[in-house]
Amino acid sequence: MSQDISYPHEELPAAGTTTAVAPGIEWLRMPLPFALDHINLWLLEDGAGWTAVDTGIALEPVMDAWKSALAGRRLRRQIVTHFHPDHLGLAAWLEQETGAPLAMTLGEYTVAQLVAHQVPPYDLASMVGFFRLHGLDAERIAALQRRGNVYRSGVPAIPASYRRLIDGDVLAIGGRDWRVITGYGHAPEHASLYCDALRVLISGDMLLPRISTNVSAFASSPDCDALGLFLASIKALKALPADTLVLPSHGRPFRGLHARVDELVTHHAARCEDLLGACATPQSAAELIPVLFPREISDAHQTMFAMGEAIAHLTHLEQARPAPRLERVTENGIVRFRKVHQE
Repeated sequence: MSQDISYPHEELPAAGTTTAVAPGIEWLRMPLPFALDHINLWLLEDGAGWTAVDTGIALEPVMDAWKSALAGRRLRRQIVTHFHPDHLGLAAWLEQETGAPLAMTLGEYTVAQLVAHQVPPYDLASMVGFFRLHGLDAERIAALQRRGNVYRSGVPAIPASYRRLIDGDVLAIGGRDWRVITGYGHAPEHASLYCDALRVLISGDMLLPRISTNVSAFASSPDCDALGLFLASIKALKALPADTLVLPSHGRPFRGLHARVDELVTHHAARCEDLLGACATPQSAAELIPVLFPREISDAHQTMFAMGEAIAHLTHLEQARPAPRLERVTENGIVRFRKVHQE
């Protein structure tokens, strides 16, 4: 970890409580039922009320924590960075409980509906077929199929309407301007929020302090260079001041935005080199999971992320410019990648 990255807030907020991190900004920390066991949510003072940024996953303890955190507070609106369950999960419930309407980007709202209603190619069958094409074995395929539509358990309902956010929009919240910054690669049209008056970036999942954001390929856009989109998005964040306070969805608030972007660029370059070294002979994404993830991938949830990330990195190398570094070959119905030997 770079010495240029610092953490000004050591204390973690207890469930149902908030911690002030900047003028008019309160930090909430909600539980998650995964190896990544928490998500950060944010309350922004907004005149006589508050604006929430992200909602948490649909679990009773999270609902209870919200009730405690909002005691004596009026929630005026909610902004959701992207469609993943830990961010959108309780938006419909919060709207029902408080009347606070939802705001998010078109890409995120649309994909949330497509996944929730299992519309191909955003459905489980399409994902399974995509992973089978890239070499995932029958046992792990069956484990994914047994999970069913887990998105619905984390997001049981989606608000019937929303306010659309567009890149560059300026939202007036509590007398301060917050600019919408869209990012790509992790989600279709992820919205981060930046306040220049406070030099604060609510980064969502686009910039995390200690772990690397999952960047996955999907059946809906199998040839999309998701990793290239992600790297371009985080590099663009270096236009913000170096001393910006970053409020991430996971981990602690931190300073050192530029250094963290540089770390992540280096990290993904190293992973690409590891894959190139392994592809002297043709390899499938499933065969390359241990190259990217030396730890054991033991459950279907982690398998889904690992496969998506492996395919994304391989596609990035296949589409490298000015010249591809990998090429794909199909053997017995399985896509494999091999290193392109430059002249």
